[in-house]
Amino acid sequence: MNRIPDKALFEKACALYAEWNSRINVVSRKDIDNLYGHHILHSLAIRQYLLESGQLRDGLSILDVGTGGGFPGIPLAMTMPGCSFTLCDSIGKKVKVAQAVAEGLGLENVRCVNARAESIEGQFDWVVSRAVTTLDSFYPWVKGKFREGILYLKGGDIDQEIAQMCRKCKVDPSKVSAWAINNWLNDEYFNEKFVIQIRKN
Repeated sequence: MNRIPDKALFEKACALYAEWNSRINVVSRKDIDNLYGHHILHSLAIRQYLLESGQLRDGLSILDVGTGGGFPGIPLAMTMPGCSFTLCDSIGKKVKVAQAVAEGLGLENVRCVNARAESIEGQFDWVVSRAVTTLDSFYPWVKGKFREGILYLKGGDIDQEIAQMCRKCKVDPSKVSAWAINNWLNDEYFNEKFVIQIRKN
């Protein structure tokens, strides 16, 4: 079943990232001390959105595009052990960190791939990502790769960006919604940060 792991596993994740980040920079050095609050919790907003919208269930297959060192994929895999995750990034050294952290945490539901999103074969229930580019650039990378939709972590003034994606990529605006993360995390850091859902149907 999907669950929140005990505190010790999160602490282990933070320790692994601190160790690897000293060798391969996947999180800003000045932000590594905020790893749990700014990166792990931010990633888990996707899980919380799925939970609150009644879409969280075991058996989901999820593709994390532009995962870097494993965000949002690894925190999601930690808390959604009944789901399978493919984490992809075009930068090999970042994938190496994600793979090492996943192995260090004993995550058997994670596969890490050094590849561009366009080259990943097959379909997934969800595509997730954490602000790797603008929505109108991202959508063509993953079009046709999801059965349910896209869950995209994005901050700032999102209305114009959503409108531009809908116009350029011919996406029906009624299929796009935004959920404010500070509905869940009452923290100034998450003001104007959203989970954007783009539904297939």
